[in-house]
Amino acid sequence: MPSTGDAYLHGHHDSVLRSHRWRTAENSAGYLLPRLPAAGRLLDIGCGPGTITIDLAALIPGGEVVGIDAAADVLDSARREAGRQGQRNVRFATGDAYHLDFGDGEFDVVHAHQVLQHLSDPVAALAEMRRVCRDGGLIAARDADYGGMLWFPEDAELTQWRALYQQVARALGGEPDAGRRMLSWARAGGFTEVEASASSWCYAAPADRTWWGTMWAERLTESPFGDRAVERGLATRQDLERMAAAWLRWSATDDGWFLIPHGEILCQVPARAAT
Repeated sequence: MPSTGDAYLHGHHDSVLRSHRWRTAENSAGYLLPRLPAAGRLLDIGCGPGTITIDLAALIPGGEVVGIDAAADVLDSARREAGRQGQRNVRFATGDAYHLDFGDGEFDVVHAHQVLQHLSDPVAALAEMRRVCRDGGLIAARDADYGGMLWFPEDAELTQWRALYQQVARALGGEPDAGRRMLSWARAGGFTEVEASASSWCYAAPADRTWWGTMWAERLTESPFGDRAVERGLATRQDLERMAAAWLRWSATDDGWFLIPHGEILCQVPARAAT
């Protein structure tokens, strides 16, 4: 949910939202689940269509969950999904990761999934997350690491895709290899009690390959990612078509396998100095 001048690389094309709607608390926030309180308040920053947020609300039946995103239109989808599931202890609002519209220490847990990689100043965002979290509370964040992604069979045009993605992300002020930097960012933000971990997504089953490969083919040719690559002179439309074809070729390969590593941090909020 980049804001205050930061641009969200992917935009909210359907190919992007399809991948966001696939995400659950189990497959995207497993490192946090054992530490969730049965009650209390949780803030989910960059919630998108809200699937993780709503899952977290179901796991905190005695509490309240607030999901925020800079894109107002995607929050309509989140509200509809919460209504469909009958989840009443969750609400959604627009927000800015750098300037959260909450008072100091309002939340027991502040969570952000795939957010820090898109920010020009992730340390400042972590500091703002810390501000709105109570003493002794938890900051939880998880981000992918594009430089660590692995796939088979090897394909030169998929290698070009990754290099292009990294170039476009950095041109917009983000850091696509965020996963390996999470602990460093937490320490730079003043956290001394940090649990750093890692987990992955893997796409190898035929249905998963088709879904993931088709989605990226569409992102290259139809979403704002491709537009931004062309606008900045980093690729031509022909380049994007070639890379999209490589994704479809990979997805149709019986031996196709794709791994996305993630870095994770759980940061305990220290006591504030007495005033």
